[in-house]
Amino acid sequence: FWLQLGELITRQAVKGKETAVLLRGIFKGSPCSQQNGVLRRLQVYKHCIQLVESGDLQLDIGSEIIGLLMLEARQLPGAAMAELATLFVDVIKGGSLSNGKSLELFSTVLTALATSKESLVYGKGELSGEEFKKQLINTLCSSRDIPLSSEELQFVVEKVLRMFSKLDLQEIPPLVYQLLLLSAKGSKKTVLEGIITFFNQLDKKQKEESVDLEAATVPLDQLRHVEGTIILHIISVINLDQDLGRELIKLLKAEQQRDPGKTLCPFSVALVLSVAIKHRFEEQVFDFLKMSIVRSCKDLQFLQGSKFLQDLFPQQYDVASIILEVVENSAFGWDHVTQGLVDLGFTLMESYEPKKILGKAAETSYGLSKMPAHQACRLGANILLETFKVHEPIRSAVLEQVLNRVITKATSPINHFIDLLSNIVVSAPLVLQNSSSKVTEAFDNLSFLPLDMVQGLLKAVQPLLKVSMSVRDSLILVLRKAIFSRQLDARKAAVAGFLLLLKNFKVLGSLTFSQCSQAIGASQVQADIHGCYNSAANEAFCLEILGSLRRCLSQQADVRLMLYEGFYDVLRRNSQLSNSIMETLLSQVKYIHRAIERWQGRKSGLQEFQDCTPCIQHCLAWYKSTMQLHHEAEEEEDDDYVGFQQDLDEMLESITRRMIKSELEDFELDKSADFSLSSGVGVKNNIYAILVMGVCEVLIEYNFNIGNFSKNKFEDVLGLFKCYSKLSEILKEKAGKNKSSLANKTARSFFSMSFVSTLLTALFRDSAQSHEESLAVLRSSSEFMRYAVGVALQKVQQLEETGQTDGPDGQNPEKMFQTLCKITRVLLWRYTSIPTAVEESGKKKGKSISLVCLDGLLKIFNTVQQLYRPKIPQFLRALDIANDDAEEEEDINVTEKAAFQIRQFQRSLVNQLSSAGDDFNSKEALSLVTIISTLSKLLEPSSPQFIQLFSWTVKICKENNLEDAPCCKGLLTLLFSLHFLYKSPVGLLRELAQDIHAHLGDIDQDMEVENQSHFAIVNIKTAAPTVCLLVLAQAEKVLEEVDWLIKKLKNHLVLEIPEDSSQASSQIQSLEKAIILQLGTLLTAYHELVQTALPAGSCVDTLLRSLSKTYTILTSLIKHYLQVCRSGLGTISGRLEKLVKLSGSHLTPQCYAFITYVQNIHSESLSFAGEKKKKKEDETAAKVLRETKPIPNLIFAIEQYEKFLIHLSKKSKVNLMQYMKLSTSRDFRINASTLESALQEKNTEDAENEPDNDQVRTLRRARARAHGGHSLQDPAEAGLSLGVC
Repeated sequence: FWLQLGELITRQAVKGKETAVLLRGIFKGSPCSQQNGVLRRLQVYKHCIQLVESGDLQLDIGSEIIGLLMLEARQLPGAAMAELATLFVDVIKGGSLSNGKSLELFSTVLTALATSKESLVYGKGELSGEEFKKQLINTLCSSRDIPLSSEELQFVVEKVLRMFSKLDLQEIPPLVYQLLLLSAKGSKKTVLEGIITFFNQLDKKQKEESVDLEAATVPLDQLRHVEGTIILHIISVINLDQDLGRELIKLLKAEQQRDPGKTLCPFSVALVLSVAIKHRFEEQVFDFLKMSIVRSCKDLQFLQGSKFLQDLFPQQYDVASIILEVVENSAFGWDHVTQGLVDLGFTLMESYEPKKILGKAAETSYGLSKMPAHQACRLGANILLETFKVHEPIRSAVLEQVLNRVITKATSPINHFIDLLSNIVVSAPLVLQNSSSKVTEAFDNLSFLPLDMVQGLLKAVQPLLKVSMSVRDSLILVLRKAIFSRQLDARKAAVAGFLLLLKNFKVLGSLTFSQCSQAIGASQVQADIHGCYNSAANEAFCLEILGSLRRCLSQQADVRLMLYEGFYDVLRRNSQLSNSIMETLLSQVKYIHRAIERWQGRKSGLQEFQDCTPCIQHCLAWYKSTMQLHHEAEEEEDDDYVGFQQDLDEMLESITRRMIKSELEDFELDKSADFSLSSGVGVKNNIYAILVMGVCEVLIEYNFNIGNFSKNKFEDVLGLFKCYSKLSEILKEKAGKNKSSLANKTARSFFSMSFVSTLLTALFRDSAQSHEESLAVLRSSSEFMRYAVGVALQKVQQLEETGQTDGPDGQNPEKMFQTLCKITRVLLWRYTSIPTAVEESGKKKGKSISLVCLDGLLKIFNTVQQLYRPKIPQFLRALDIANDDAEEEEDINVTEKAAFQIRQFQRSLVNQLSSAGDDFNSKEALSLVTIISTLSKLLEPSSPQFIQLFSWTVKICKENNLEDAPCCKGLLTLLFSLHFLYKSPVGLLRELAQDIHAHLGDIDQDMEVENQSHFAIVNIKTAAPTVCLLVLAQAEKVLEEVDWLIKKLKNHLVLEIPEDSSQASSQIQSLEKAIILQLGTLLTAYHELVQTALPAGSCVDTLLRSLSKTYTILTSLIKHYLQVCRSGLGTISGRLEKLVKLSGSHLTPQCYAFITYVQNIHSESLSFAGEKKKKKEDETAAKVLRETKPIPNLIFAIEQYEKFLIHLSKKSKVNLMQYMKLSTSRDFRINASTLESALQEKNTEDAENEPDNDQVRTLRRARARAHGGHSLQDPAEAGLSLGVC
């Protein structure tokens, strides 16, 4: 019966006659409620599977049978489905599948089996339907002996990958392992890509659900442990099959080029870092990750500067955040990732080398660095720091590697390693105990490290000094040796080390920092050190150090100055040492005073006096305020203070009197003295004059501070300033004659930053009635007020360049910030209250005070953005003069505050631009524009305030006919910087190009240009080179954006067709549209410029190079469409045809005309030079050759563009060359009229028997003119290097 039924089904199926009807009839007569019916159905399924796999049936008949069997499969009882599924497994194992069409039924049977509630027999036990299905899948996947074709293998792999989402998370690792083993037969890319994509989606889902914990479907720790297990499985299989590792790296590299967000995710990065443990893959992995990080930094930087690109790519992909997420995930037992993270961190840090600059400005900047390598270095430091915090076992190894690099890289800047070391110690101070030997070894190299490195290293490891006596003793031994070293830097390092010890080993009873109202600068751990050393031991230790430091008072000025400034910090941090320090300083001042009184060794005495006195002033002021805290408890302390004060007052009063009464002749520094820097006497006199000026400044600060607004004291201040200004005038006068850049440098001021703030506040903002009479003395001297503002400017510039200033608190960032805020308020009030025009009406010479205030404000705004970016909200609030006493706001709107300040400077600029003729101050206007540009960086580009500033800038440029080139450049630079953040500036470039063309005229002198002025700021004086070069620079930036977009477009093109192909196609079309619109508008701008009669020089040279780049990018776009046509993914668009037509009609012909124009003006230059001397002719010829060098490059770029247009026309069957007029101009041109005259001249010469050399030279020149101005005598000069180009 079974055979007859099978033959019947076969005959009907082969004939193709109503097979489905027959099967439905059989199924209807075989109900599943009867045992015979179930057996009959099962036999029908088995026979149909064999029939479909035989290949004897037509495709539609086979599909119809499988479809019917799939519909009826759910009617089968569980045992029958289990038997049927087992049959499929046996068939697959046996390799009897010929075409795999029946596997669709297998998928349905497995799905139905999973929903079965029956208990099914498997082996000696029973399983549920879901468990039975999983067992079958594992059995199938573990059978690697099954012979499968590549198509069948791909099908099985894809089926298994799709089932991941239906499985429990814990059941995925064994399935993945079997799948990886199966990949040895092929489909490695599919397996890896499927695994990575699945866990990437799980991670994203986990992030979305982390906001709502109740909605979480998968526990975070369970997901991380499963991911870790999967990674281990992959690593173990890579050990067996190296090709799998190579395929992984190849896959990630390919996807990173195309769509990094798809494959580069926390899971894949963790995976590839684990692979890096294998030496074979280490270099490849780290090169790939470093390249990905740097590229990501570059792309983010590119996107942040252009609103046009941000609109096209709203989702910004950041590899750095992903890697830091890997560090966070590795806390869930991912020990196999840890070593890769550490190696990656050090790789990134070592790839960056800071520039060797004075001070720490580059390292203390909180803003986003413009260098991708620096950003990558910061990321490396963050990776190491976070890994150090998360993984305790590797802490000692990381610390040892950091210390090794500090020691071995001593000759190069290592600030980034010092900063990392400091952060590491802060996070785990006691870990240093296990690496004390390495720390001691690092101490041996202190003498060879730069001073700031020494200070950073000692600050970083100082917690260890408090708990390890052996380390402390070894450091003291090194410092004592260094203090007697021949090297100045070594002695300064020793002083820095001893001062740091004094600051941190507090004697019991010292005031707390809060009592002293001082911020902690170098403290790394807040621990009570008295548990390790008692008070007496600390005091003896500190006094011993002070004894060593007293020896430094007889060393060089740099060492002494460092010691004096350090004493002030020690007093604040270790107040119980105040008496010892004050006695040391006072005895030093007495010694210096006696030397000056005797006028013996007066130059060294003056230098020591100017170094020591500011320090003792500030120390005494601090001492006075501190003793007031103990006034009630310890009366005797006041006696010490009074004694110190009286002794100091007597000495300084005596020196003040002598300085005021003395004349320049007393110092042998009158105008007749030699100040020439070319002679030894002149150099000494310069140094001596600067010393005397420094003493005057020190005494000015002292008398002002103790004067308590006394009129007599302020008269003394003015007397000292007169002595200072006399010397200053002499030095300026002599410097003007010497014309030396060294001589023109202003002497460094000895004012402290806090005193500068106090002085400016008193001069400009103190309105107290009781102070009016005394301050009138100082305010009567405009020179003194200008000098005070000038010193403030000098101090701010020093802060900007080095990150610190001279004097007490100069290295305290918080104090510097507070002082900067006070100075800014004063300068801002002074500038806005007294206009420059009013002040200059009575000014004799030099810059006006208001203008110097404006320069100071510009420096301050730059400094704050560079050094104090996180404090910008507090800075702007401090400038709000109307809210002097307002409490601190919790939330400060930076955009609103910055816009308020910008409006003040806008009003001033409008007043300047409306000034007529001589009243216009170019320098002030330029400073105002620069300040507005600097503050505009604080505005949110989407805010109304930003739009208002942008509209105002456009209006200013359109309405003001400004002939001052620097101001014009500043305004247009501001306009472009705002325009890029608002929208693409190609339309603006076109209008400016039209204005340039209108003002400079056409290369065809007979052509009259329509004068339609868009911007009044463009005129005959500013059009070239100022505006022209700016327009070309911005066009270059637009071309870079377009080039970047074309690369992204090519990456999208090579993507395989995804499921959401419509979305991908839409994105590609939007990119193509944006690229073509940008290039089309830019071509119209170039259309104007190449017809403009530009003067020879930088404008012509830059335009030729810019045109070459434009054609190169056009060629790149054509290549993209050529690839589209070759791959059959699409055709060329109508927009591209219009762009090609535009280039053929509006650019290429004009380019050749412009080349002719350029060569003509250069020929005229040669002719003009030829009329003069031979040397002048040679110089002009060399200049012409240099300036015409871009011409062959441009011609080559045009020809390449036309070449690929021909290729694209053939592939696309669209004649794009109909829009291009093929030119006969290549590397030279033949001018018919010039050639005819040259031939006539040659015939005349041939009539003579022996032509002389002059006639030969004339013929060559004529031939050169006939060939477009190039000499045929020298092929390189003739531009015949086109083939090389």
